[in-house]
Amino acid sequence: MLFWLAGASLACFVGSLIAIPFILVRLPADYFDTRVPRNWMKHHHPVLKVLGHVLKNTFGTVFLIAGILMLFLPGQGILTMLIGISLLDFPGKRRLEAKLIGRPAILTPINRIRSRFQKPPLVLAPR
Repeated sequence: MLFWLAGASLACFVGSLIAIPFILVRLPADYFDTRVPRNWMKHHHPVLKVLGHVLKNTFGTVFLIAGILMLFLPGQGILTMLIGISLLDFPGKRRLEAKLIGRPAILTPINRIRSRFQKPPLVLAPR
């Protein structure tokens, strides 16, 4: 059992080291700006929209759970949870994201990662 837990911990750690920068670099600079509307899959067929939302929420749940586990195991727990939250759909999500991402302890490392890949820093709505 200990061997499987160590393997899962290592897999989560390596997976987060690859997935987090990959996702953060591909976000538009205004993604967390509450003034900019998000119209995800706006021009797609209704069946594709439903399937897309189911998949997006599934991945969001996986990232959120993995992030919570990474608070106790090696990995980037808070950033992984933030990605999970950004994939989930629930009321008040945009305000929660803006509040979390606006913290200097979170925004500074994210913008540092984005600058390494020549991406502009994230833009937030003024408080």
